[in-house]
Amino acid sequence: MPLIRLRGITKRYGQGQAAFLALKGVDLDIAEGEFVAVMGPSGSGKSTVMNLLGCLDVPTSGQYFFRGVPVHELSRDQRARLRREQLGFVFQGFNLLARTSALENVELPLLYRGTPAKERRRLALESLDTVGLAQWATHTPGELSGGQQQRVAIARALVTHPKVLLADEPTGNLDTQRSREIMELLWRLNSERGITVLMVTHESDMAAYARRIVRFVDGLVDSDERNPHPAGEGAAAQPVAAQGGAH
Repeated sequence: MPLIRLRGITKRYGQGQAAFLALKGVDLDIAEGEFVAVMGPSGSGKSTVMNLLGCLDVPTSGQYFFRGVPVHELSRDQRARLRREQLGFVFQGFNLLARTSALENVELPLLYRGTPAKERRRLALESLDTVGLAQWATHTPGELSGGQQQRVAIARALVTHPKVLLADEPTGNLDTQRSREIMELLWRLNSERGITVLMVTHESDMAAYARRIVRFVDGLVDSDERNPHPAGEGAAAQPVAAQGGAH
């Protein structure tokens, strides 16, 4: 059974003549441990399908199964629980609290879970160490570079030990060198820890790190291809936690 299975997924926005069909019957299977890049031009449906996979939205019709669970039949509260317990999110804009330390930003998902303070701190420090930023724990986002801020965002996504990491244009606000560092980090999280990574990107050189590239056009899967030589294979073989803080 695939980790994720979509069957006949449609998504309509608006009503009547103003209606827009963003997804037109998408079928997609994603196995546990895959690293998938989702590509496509603006309006192709790639971000819509990621919102559905992240339980941030619901399909108009069709079926979405997560580990065999029919997500399309879940209540809002049940979807929120699945999102909290199984999924981690990384966004282009980092979405960090400006006046809050890196440690406190990473603790935030655990705060929502009701995790005791001592345990929150331990898990957050462990997660920051995973991305090579333990020594920056007390710094606020304004004291960190863009690459470091995105690492904090990844640490926050990882702190709940999700099965799937959903990354929406994770390198969109970074220069080329910082982008490569983030992609190498995602590669190692996937290859060493077995975290399933689903990434939306419009950059071919970033998609090259994925093991599989799915392209959307006009609300449908246009192509779905294995990448025989992912760029991540050429990344430094250092363990994830051994990486230093990137500026």
